[in-house]
Amino acid sequence: MLLLRIVAYILGGFGIIGTLMPFLPYDDFWIRGFDYPRQQLIFVLGLAAALWLFTNTEWDRYDYLIAATLLLATCYQTYRIAPYTPLWKKQSAQARQPITDNSKLSLMVCNVLQTNQEHDRVIDLALEVSPDLLLTVETNKVWEKALHAALKEEYPHRVNVPLENLYGMHLFSRIPLQNPSIKYRIKDDIPSIDATITLGNGEEIDLYFLHPMPPSPTEDYASTGRDAELALVGMEVKEKGRNAIVAGDMNDVAWSHSSRLFQRLSGLMDPRRGRGLYATYHADYRLARWPLDHIFHSSDLALVELKRLRHIGSDHFPVVITFNYEHNASPGQEKERKEGDVEEAKEVIKNGKTGKKDVLIEQEE
Repeated sequence: MLLLRIVAYILGGFGIIGTLMPFLPYDDFWIRGFDYPRQQLIFVLGLAAALWLFTNTEWDRYDYLIAATLLLATCYQTYRIAPYTPLWKKQSAQARQPITDNSKLSLMVCNVLQTNQEHDRVIDLALEVSPDLLLTVETNKVWEKALHAALKEEYPHRVNVPLENLYGMHLFSRIPLQNPSIKYRIKDDIPSIDATITLGNGEEIDLYFLHPMPPSPTEDYASTGRDAELALVGMEVKEKGRNAIVAGDMNDVAWSHSSRLFQRLSGLMDPRRGRGLYATYHADYRLARWPLDHIFHSSDLALVELKRLRHIGSDHFPVVITFNYEHNASPGQEKERKEGDVEEAKEVIKNGKTGKKDVLIEQEE
């Protein structure tokens, strides 16, 4: 019984610290990292609460306070990820109109893991799924050679950004790409790809493909650069006011402050809300997974299908999404901006471009 009591103390202390850390308005990796494992913290807190209840025979105010704290923290963490479960209202409308070649669009997003040498697994999956657009990230010259040799007939339109720093990126498309460009919005060695496509029905869609650097002790100490790129793209999407898709390995989870700010700035939909987590990382560890690969879209694109695909030897699972163009398919579901969002975004962007590691202007946990 004493051992279980000690375990309850240890698990409960870790769970409560993990719950409180994201409230701190700093963007250091060791703080922002607690944005990721909210579903794991639910398990830790729930187990701690169960052990605390089981090992108590005589209750006093102290015991009741700890039990209440554990249960409150568990409820809070559940509240944060609940929108990404089938229990919540869907944000992206399901396709209802006839799906035709002129109105349909499919996109596959695939972080291949640069050191992964199983090129054929990626290529075979891409040919099997056969999306209209294929985005690969962490692709260098070796990956470029393998992918081009196998996919050049299927995908005549390409944008190539081979890099050896884990941030290479390639876009393959069956649809002609209008004004494709490679941008380095925040960091000189972290690219993004912008382009525009026209569907068979004449509707244009702006594409933004991102792979910002994550906050970590081995990459970027703070989340400033990542948050700045998300905020900048969100502002650009809203200012243009056009149909858009923003996708890629964003090294962020959908329920974080930065991702929620991005949605409010851009007004784009998240197809996972009301459907599931679709956790894509880490592919090798079932108990340590969260959704890092994202596809956001404007309200004129209705969801046909969203799938997490099979293991390809990478640390990420690929995802594929199919849309049907249906004008105003998700009316009134755009994330409304809050007072201060634009000011916060401008400050975050300024800090990201100057390399400043600073506090967030506002937290809305």
